[in-house]
Formats: sequence, C-alpha cells, structure tokens
Amino acid sequence: MVKFLDEAKVYVKAGDGGNGCVSFRREKYIEFGGPDGGDGGDGGSVIVTANGDLNTLIDFRYRQHFRAERGRHGMGAERTGARGRDVVLDVPVGTQVLADDKATLIADLTEPGQRLVLADGGKGGAGNTRFKSSTNRAPRRANPGAPGEEAWLWLRLKLIADAGLVGLPNAGKSTFLAAVSRARPRIAAYPFTTLHPALGVVETDANTFVLADIPGLIAGAADGAGLGTRFLGHIERCRVLLHLVDGTAAEVGQAYRTVRAELAAYGADLATKPELVALNKIDALTPEERATKRAALAEAAGCDVLEISGVGGDGVETALRQLWRTISTARAVDEKTPDTAWS
Repeated sequence: MVKFLDEAKVYVKAGDGGNGCVSFRREKYIEFGGPDGGDGGDGGSVIVTANGDLNTLIDFRYRQHFRAERGRHGMGAERTGARGRDVVLDVPVGTQVLADDKATLIADLTEPGQRLVLADGGKGGAGNTRFKSSTNRAPRRANPGAPGEEAWLWLRLKLIADAGLVGLPNAGKSTFLAAVSRARPRIAAYPFTTLHPALGVVETDANTFVLADIPGLIAGAADGAGLGTRFLGHIERCRVLLHLVDGTAAEVGQAYRTVRAELAAYGADLATKPELVALNKIDALTPEERATKRAALAEAAGCDVLEISGVGGDGVETALRQLWRTISTARAVDEKTPDTAWS
C-alpha cells in the first residue's frame, strides 16, 4: 500500500549555462580564417507538472534534491553547445508550491497537465564569433554561462474531491467510505484510526463523484490540537461536506457544534460550504433514541437531518443521491464563475 504524504520540502537547481568558446578557423589555403567559437548551450530547467494518476507526495520523502543538467560548452567551427536536459517533478493534482517561508504561494496546480517552471536554466555564454567587428577581427573573448536559478521550496497537497466527510473521531467516516466505494481505509473501534485522508469513487444512479474521508476533528483542531490544521486544508477543495455525527454519542448536538466551530475558526470559507448532516450508526439505536437524537441534531444544525448506518446500509443510498444533487448544484455554480478557483 502506498503511504500518504501531503507535504514535502525540496531543493531545485537549474543547470548553469555552458561557456562560450574561443576558437579560430584554421584551414589550408585560408590565410585569415577568423574567429569561429560557438556559444554555450542553455542550462536545463526544473519543471513541475500535475499528474492526475498520483494522490500522494511520497516520492519526495526519499529524494529532496533535483538538479537539471548544465549546458554544454561551445566548440569551434561555430558549434553551439547542447542545451541541458530538464528535470520534471510529477506531483498530484491539487499540489501547491510554496516558497521557503511556507507562506508565499508560487503556484496552485488544480488541473491535470498544468506545468510550471520552478527554476530557469542559465543562459549559455557567447563565443568569440559574437565579438567580431570591423575593428576587432580576432577577438579572444568569450563569456561564461550564467548560473541557473536555485531555491528551497515546499510542496503541499490539498486533495481535490467533490465531497468531504467530516466529523469527530469515531463518527463512522471510514466505515461509510468503505461501504459506498472500493476504498479500504483502516477501521477500528478507537479514536484517530484514520491518520491520513482517503479517497474513494462513489457511484449512484449511473453518476460518479469523488468522496474524501478526512481524519477526525476535535476541539481546538484549528489551533493545532489533535491532527490540527494538517488535514483541515484538504477540506478547502471539497465542494460539499457530509457531516457525520455518531448517533451513540451522549450529546449529538454538542458533537455537531464542536466540528462546526473548528471549521469556522480555520477560515478559508469552510463554514460556508454546502453541508449535509447525517445521524450515523442508527443500527445501534432504538426507534425512540433515533427520534430523540435526530430532533436534537436537527435543532443544533438548523436543517433536516439524514439517518444512516454505514454498517447496515440503512439510508445510505438516499444520502448518496442527495449528496449528488448538492454536488451537481455546486458544479453548476463553479462553471458559471470560472474565475473562482478551489482554494
């Protein structure tokens, strides 16, 4: 199983340009050959590209330094040196490139195939042919190649999904994802079983969408408690939130309010995203408990509440259909406002 990694620091160094050449044409029967030194080749660049087949930055855990090839030096007979080979970094769609301060955003790769030059290769130096003039017939001057750009950068992945599952630890998010997709997240009867986001493709009535299971949030998550803001960032790109509340919890209303408070404290418009609220694990409740807790949750959320059971499958298809309708509406809004990017 490929490990999940959503943040990595890398060093990129573009290739230096090749040096120009000082050379003179020497051929039999040609008395005044003149200069014929070629230019140096440009250095290779470091390029990042968004790959739709990747969903983790794990490759950058084992390799952090990327150096492009320097340009070849110029040669006689006005031969220009070859350009250095580029280095291409493949990253998942949704990756942000940040400066070394981890605050300055350089690029946000949200579409497959997007490319960006992270470090430009140095320009090759001019050979002595470039300096020939009417007053200087035999220049013995050539320029060295320019150095390539270099920098330390941060790569930060924010998963792109149509819908995100949020809730307190043990709300049943992983079980729900496993029930509605082929994803196989770790499931256990203790908090923080999910230590990294998981993605699954959901099909309902011939429609498909991507659902993300976000690790459980606790009070103070926006300030770094528990798994902190490390995974709140993944919710930023979800169009819709499915908020699961554990039906076996003593205070379902308080559980809902705790998560909503952390979403609001984090910012990035998380609290304004379309949300569906579901009372989960109804298979473990009596009819009277279901009615009481649904009413309490509806009062806290201020909206109608779905009743589901990820284990038993009760109400799951209804929830998926409603989720798809909400996603379709959100997609339509995005298409009408193309300048509004997921961030």
